Amino acid sequence: MTDPVSRTILLLDIERFSDRDDVEQTYLRRMLYDVTDRTLTSAGIDETWRRRADRGDSVMELIDANASVTGLLRALLHEVPIQLRAVNRMASKAAQMRLRVVLANGYVSIDEHSGWVGSDLNHACRLLDADVLRSALRERAGDFALCVSQSLYSGVVRHDHPGVPAADFHAVTVPSKNGTLKAWLHGPVPESGPAPPATTNVGDGPQSGTPSMTATSAQGWASPASGLWAGSPVPGPCFSDVKRSDEA
Repeated sequence: MTDPVSRTILLLDIERFSDRDDVEQTYLRRMLYDVTDRTLTSAGIDETWRRRADRGDSVMELIDANASVTGLLRALLHEVPIQLRAVNRMASKAAQMRLRVVLANGYVSIDEHSGWVGSDLNHACRLLDADVLRSALRERAGDFALCVSQSLYSGVVRHDHPGVPAADFHAVTVPSKNGTLKAWLHGPVPESGPAPPATTNVGDGPQSGTPSMTATSAQGWASPASGLWAGSPVPGPCFSDVKRSDEA
């Protein structure tokens, strides 16, 4: 296993992806890539500063710790809604895209199977799958809900940088098998509980109890010295340990 390296962790997940047919899913994946690439470019983060894992309905980006987190937050808060509006106004209802997004930071290493390993990464995945984030997106008129980790809030958000108003973030708690996680939700905290489980048709994707899709593509770091380098296979850490069947 390589030594852990500090990274900013960005996770984006499409709401109700498994409800769509194959053609719609293909389109949504392409739009997710476009939105992610445009957002990171607007934040001044080019391909040499990031590495991607493709999770089917989700994208995970590990970003060099030297990249501006404040700039990335501004891009997420302002660029992502603009990009989603542009995509959705041209799409049919079945092909419209809504996103849950998590931004965190921490240490990640590569294990002997070329998998990304780290408790900070696991915590970020659990925030992405949290009922409070799912409910927040479900209740909003917009197409985007963002949650940041406690450490990222303490280090960046609470300082109220221009374009990242701290007052817009609200403390939430997320239960996990390793105890309660504290995080910060952008926008109102949802009033409703989790959605009831949806009926999942055969072929809708991973079922409860089945590991989610492994990564299929990657973009490398600029230097092998970083510990995460170009050409190494991309891992498949879970996005919630097990993929949920109610909302892929």
